[in-house]
Amino acid sequence: MALRPVIFWFRQDLRLSDNPALAAAARSGSPLMPVYILDDRAAGDWAAGGAGRWWLHHSLVSLAKDLEARGLTLALFRGDSLEILSALCNGIDAEAVFFTRAYDPPGVALETAVAGMLKRIDVAARRFGGALLFEPEAIKTKAGGPFQVFTPFHKACLGETVAPPAQSDLPLLPFRGAPGGEMLADWGLTPSKPDWSGDLAETWEPGETGASRRLEAFLSGELAAYPEARDRPGEAGTSRLSPHLHFGEISPRTIWQRTEMKAQSEGGGVAQAAQAFLREVVWREFSAHLLFHFPDLPEKPFKARFRGFPWAPEEAALKAWQRGRTGYPLVDAGMRELWRTGWMHNRVRMITASFLVKHLLIPWQEGERWFWDTLVDADLANNAASWQWVAGCGADAAPYFRIFNPVLQGRKFDPLGGYVRKWVPEIAGLPDRVLHSPWEATEGELSAAGLTLGRDYPLPIVDHGFARARALEKLEEIK
Repeated sequence: MALRPVIFWFRQDLRLSDNPALAAAARSGSPLMPVYILDDRAAGDWAAGGAGRWWLHHSLVSLAKDLEARGLTLALFRGDSLEILSALCNGIDAEAVFFTRAYDPPGVALETAVAGMLKRIDVAARRFGGALLFEPEAIKTKAGGPFQVFTPFHKACLGETVAPPAQSDLPLLPFRGAPGGEMLADWGLTPSKPDWSGDLAETWEPGETGASRRLEAFLSGELAAYPEARDRPGEAGTSRLSPHLHFGEISPRTIWQRTEMKAQSEGGGVAQAAQAFLREVVWREFSAHLLFHFPDLPEKPFKARFRGFPWAPEEAALKAWQRGRTGYPLVDAGMRELWRTGWMHNRVRMITASFLVKHLLIPWQEGERWFWDTLVDADLANNAASWQWVAGCGADAAPYFRIFNPVLQGRKFDPLGGYVRKWVPEIAGLPDRVLHSPWEATEGELSAAGLTLGRDYPLPIVDHGFARARALEKLEEIK
């Protein structure tokens, strides 16, 4: 008697390698129907933004090709996940639905509802981990609760053993009677006219193959200089794996294993650099665990006293920040890099976020929303935890009174001005001495650069000294 087919429900795990749920489905020996469902309603306020939808389109193209090479067809559906999965299970007489668990509030709510629906129609729900190094329930304080400070969390993770990647070469038996689904092009995930995605396409290679290439390029190249180079936005010093991790095109376990292998084979400075890099992988883990245990993290300050913070938002200031027109070159370079490439260097993310929250007194949620729409690596846990960290209201956050001076930060981390000159070309002719503070340039320097401040490039929308004093005054109001 032939085995009944099973459905594999792809979510944020758009890969075939180290996919525990997919490996389990393969080991079942049943014919397999791979499915992806675009369910914006279930995602609610956190449906993918413009840059994320562009990435999703190309990641699904890549996944479909990889499945086709294994003899399977990816079926695409858009709408209510419960209704679609229920209809598919009934239509093909499915025995089970395999899927990777989520940790964000919308994802948890959806899979809980799906599991309940499947139970009612007598179909097994087979849920597996695979997006994290450790499940959130596995890393606990001595008191049995979740960690809220990174350093002891990091220590606890290092005390555990990261499981090896799941077997990836198991045969996948295709189910031949599967319905065809929809056409990806009909979903409109990529922009039409005007098409703003040209720089994204030049910058990124979405998909599992692109993720593997990016990791190997990082390990063989940038890793050695990572501890020093990661803070310099003008250099290719970071891994740029974050969007691949968000869409599940590569697993953190694979990154961990390959990085440790590189460290063991090279030793010395590379081994030290590898530990610095893996510490950042654990920061991602920390954010995901926080969101799982504290699901209102994207909306509410983690520290309750910040809920009464006296913000003073101005629409014009917010627009200037979004468009990279604040008059502070490093801030503007970061915001323009974000708009053009869907990504921003992490050091500059901290500086631009601090500027919005502390110089402009605009709520961190506004910045969180803008990053959500414009980042290709927009991840609910990382985005929320990072914005709260900068704003001083998150778990183990930087203190609010730590206010970045964008001029000093520019001189320290972009001393030769390569980053600013690339993204703010209108001031590229200024000498290094005043590149990060154009208002300090002499008339001769401005003339030689062909620059008129206030016309070609804005004057600062707020004075740093004034903004810092004002922010500290606001902090006193909630103490």
